[in-house]
Amino acid sequence: MSRRFPLLTEATMTPRQRESYQAIVSGPRKGATGPFNALLRSPEVADRVQKVGEYVRFQSVIPGPLNEMAILIAGRFWGAQFEFWAHRRLARTAGLPDAIIDAIAEGRRPAGMTDDQRIVYDFASELFRDKAVSDTAFQAVTGRFGEQGVIDLIAAVGYYSIVSMVLNVDRYPLPDGEAPPLEPLP
Repeated sequence: MSRRFPLLTEATMTPRQRESYQAIVSGPRKGATGPFNALLRSPEVADRVQKVGEYVRFQSVIPGPLNEMAILIAGRFWGAQFEFWAHRRLARTAGLPDAIIDAIAEGRRPAGMTDDQRIVYDFASELFRDKAVSDTAFQAVTGRFGEQGVIDLIAAVGYYSIVSMVLNVDRYPLPDGEAPPLEPLP
């Protein structure tokens, strides 16, 4: 299947799209791949969404490997192939073990998690499964990362849900030669 949103170039962008694009590429991402080609169809949304994403990805109080774990859980929930593919690499680079990444890809609870990994896994998984979290999951995140950590974790799975939905609607492709990292869940 081909992408639904044709690739924008700076020459084909409106002035407002170009302004939004420049804000994205001049930030810590240094690029505007993934969902941004589609998001630029609404520059106001692109501006606001990318600011949340910039915070979640680069400034969250949730440590990098745990933040990537939450992102992978969101990508798995949405079946977002590109999202999972991209963040699988980032999770590895951040130090998340392959066994945890593989378990999330397979839709199963990882074995041998650290306490922090378990806290993040339980919170994010409950939020997707139950549309809420238990007192136990809430208190675990609050106790370890504070109230800001709760909000930062919600923001991570929320932001990457938006990203996953945009990528899925756009039918954003994997790079040539890359196999889809996610199999359908039963």
